[in-house]
Amino acid sequence: MFATKALPARLITALVAGLSLPAHALAAGCATDAMLVFDGSGSMIEYGFDYRQVTRIKEARQAVATALPQVEEFRRIGLLIYGPNTGDSCSGLDLRFAPRPQAAQPIISAVNDLNPGGLTPLAASVDVAAQALDHRREPGIIVVVTDGNETCGGLPCATADRLAAEARDLTIHVIGFRAIVDFWTWDNPEQVAHTGKGSVARCLADRTGGLYVTADTVDTLIEALQVTLGCPLYGDTTSPATRRRG
Repeated sequence: MFATKALPARLITALVAGLSLPAHALAAGCATDAMLVFDGSGSMIEYGFDYRQVTRIKEARQAVATALPQVEEFRRIGLLIYGPNTGDSCSGLDLRFAPRPQAAQPIISAVNDLNPGGLTPLAASVDVAAQALDHRREPGIIVVVTDGNETCGGLPCATADRLAAEARDLTIHVIGFRAIVDFWTWDNPEQVAHTGKGSVARCLADRTGGLYVTADTVDTLIEALQVTLGCPLYGDTTSPATRRRG
């Protein structure tokens, strides 16, 4: 089981169990549109110190191919990929499509065709994803899959505060996939305040009422995608952000 911010086991069970139910049985909140923000930065193809280790992108492709078909029936999903770009390393923000029905295969194909490169503009990516959700007028969910820090000088914490203030009802979940935190990076100005607390990406979840989830294997990444994109079927069906602000 993956690690989360105070996520009870019974809630994980309920969320995942809900994926097998017919659409008419799902809670109304499951209709909320979602954007998947996927890490296409160069570190996704790095081997690290152990060349025998499978790259992150290979495992992420397996997880996406398994999880997305299980959740596409329950909500419309869009896709933004950050990283690859032939120009500046931080300008690779690729909004593939806004939330759409039956999004699993287009997302799987995009991830399979991805050639990772560039850096990690987390704040800018989330900003574009929020706009694709029309966040000022419509409720929405953003699920960020990242293997590390903001490395393009953006301010994820400040961005999360602003989005939480201006959005109708926006919840951001962050999945740290085999994430590595560099506390000394010059292009991640907010990280110094998070020394010992993990990646600054956690701000995006903490300040919008979302979940920060860590995943280190294909199976735990599948589970994390199911929980964050899946359908909650438990007591209070309002979103975490709604409960926080209520």
